[in-house]
Amino acid sequence: MSTHTTTEVTHYHVQKRRRAAFIDKWRKNQRTVVPLEDVEMHPTARGSRVGVYVGADGDRPTRTMDALAHELNPGTVTTLHRHSWDAMVFVAAGWGWTEIDGKRIDWGPGDSLHLPAWSWHRSGNDGDTTTRYLTFSSGPLLETMGMAVLEEAGHTPVSELPPRPPFSPGRDGADPYATRLRRLARDQEARRSGRLHTSWDELELRNTPRGTRTTFLLDRAIGYQASGITMAMFEIGPGRAQSMHRHPGEAWLYVVEGSGESYLGSEPEGGELHPWKKGDIIVVDHFLWHQHINSATDRTAKVVRIHMFDSLLETMRALCDPLVLFEEPPEHIRDAQAGDPSTVQWPALTRPTWP
Repeated sequence: MSTHTTTEVTHYHVQKRRRAAFIDKWRKNQRTVVPLEDVEMHPTARGSRVGVYVGADGDRPTRTMDALAHELNPGTVTTLHRHSWDAMVFVAAGWGWTEIDGKRIDWGPGDSLHLPAWSWHRSGNDGDTTTRYLTFSSGPLLETMGMAVLEEAGHTPVSELPPRPPFSPGRDGADPYATRLRRLARDQEARRSGRLHTSWDELELRNTPRGTRTTFLLDRAIGYQASGITMAMFEIGPGRAQSMHRHPGEAWLYVVEGSGESYLGSEPEGGELHPWKKGDIIVVDHFLWHQHINSATDRTAKVVRIHMFDSLLETMRALCDPLVLFEEPPEHIRDAQAGDPSTVQWPALTRPTWP
């Protein structure tokens, strides 16, 4: 007995219609700046309060990364959970701790952490003031592949929890299967031994040709083994601007200190300026030309940039080659936009304050 599967129209028409509907829906999701006051905090069963800057759970859908805010009252310890995606943490205020697979890490304002995929984790506040931190995760990317899994464990003792999913060690042999076992085992061993914490006190910012001074917070260049998300911080001098550029992929820029505006446009000229302030997130999307400007003349502005760089963007570069997927003006225009950062009287680096 034979069966037939049909859509009553050709696959060409189905795909064309589906692609058009997807892009139309996606363009309606475009954001420029998510103000702090639009992030409504909600109490959760984990014991924390959570608000959504960008993510499907806050009616701001995204494809690769989300951005959430978390608050812990004094004396709070969240429940334990783990998930199939990894997350990066940036502490905005207060002093607390996070336990990752039983290892406690104490943190303060400006510190950053990596929560590896499938690691059991919880956070606590032993102090007398509210703590606030942001998380940026690859959850949406895993959802697009049907591989997003979340597991809650309440307050179960860590010693009673199952470990991360096991993997087989490499084995000798020249066949493709043995080669795959060795390759994937090496990758997992590296990922499970990556760095977990960057203290604000360790940071050293360096001048760049784009007119800012900058440093990595979490990146493979400083020992982290993430899924592809990278997090860096840059500082813009008083009345200065970062030079213009564009790239594919979603990028969030969390304003740690200061105020200013960002140019966003499909061309280097003719776009719009979008104002931002401390606590906001700037959303850079759709391969837009963008430039971030510090409108204050008496103080610097600090911004934390989060981008799905290593995995997604490098894959896109390989698949789209020879298309250029990172573009900035010629050096003489770039330098004119950025100015010479060595002429800025950069202030001493102090931990962020809140609010």
